[in-house]
Amino acid sequence: MPRLMLLDTPSLYFRAYFGVPESMTAPDGMPVNAVRGLIDMIATLVRAHEPTELVACMDADWRPAFRVAAIPSYKAHRVATGHEEEVPDTLAPQVPVIEQVLDALGVARVGVDGYEADDVIGTYTAQATGPVDIVTGDRDLFQLVDDERRRRVLYTVKGIRNIQVIDEAHVTAKYGIPGRAYADYATLRGDPSDGLPGVPGVGDKTAAALITRFGTLEAMMAALDDGASTGFPAGSRNRLNAARDYLAVAPAVVKVAHDAPLPDVDVTLPVKARDPEALVALADRYGLDNPLNRLLAVLAP
Repeated sequence: MPRLMLLDTPSLYFRAYFGVPESMTAPDGMPVNAVRGLIDMIATLVRAHEPTELVACMDADWRPAFRVAAIPSYKAHRVATGHEEEVPDTLAPQVPVIEQVLDALGVARVGVDGYEADDVIGTYTAQATGPVDIVTGDRDLFQLVDDERRRRVLYTVKGIRNIQVIDEAHVTAKYGIPGRAYADYATLRGDPSDGLPGVPGVGDKTAAALITRFGTLEAMMAALDDGASTGFPAGSRNRLNAARDYLAVAPAVVKVAHDAPLPDVDVTLPVKARDPEALVALADRYGLDNPLNRLLAVLAP
């Protein structure tokens, strides 16, 4: 049975950039810490978890129009100019190098116009027939865990060599909510890092109590509409009523898409470089021999 690994590639290369010293440079002095770090991350992940399929999921649009239309504050604090994301000056030139390296290796690299990497991950997860490992440092993707369908998150918050495996039991133990209810919980409490306001006055404990009591945001709103007098913590009914406009649009922002139009690409884990000449040229230009040799050794059957 295929075992699919989905990389939240922007999350990983940002982590690599901040985790590997900028003293890691190409022969011309260009920092390549994010490139080297990501290559080593992939080698570690493949060695430890042995996927048969691998997709490097990308942000074709890091701030999609449909999310901004619903909640204009979505990621607004991270805009540099126009629609461009604020990215460190020494990271931005490394992203095209990462893309070239992945292509030369033969690792499927997938972004979909109008969607974030999270949405690509959500769609592959929905379509997969076998187990899925989602590698990310972003809690938003906890919404995809599903023990029955063998979907789990490999959470990199403590580093790639100290992965936290997130399943339904972990979500329940950490947040006090049903294992598959993270998106509804996050909608209620909000997420300042993404510019999501949440329901004013509803924090972690109240959000957890509401979702645990009603199971889903939809069921909670139905109970509110019906005038239910029980199951609502003190004061929360008024707060929820006041936030109806937000609650009507927020789920479409918080929940990852399951229907992004994925391209028809081969996601099989490569066992050798797709384009050896291009890979050698990249290794020479950017000083990547050691990390690439480590990865190729892991990929070889």
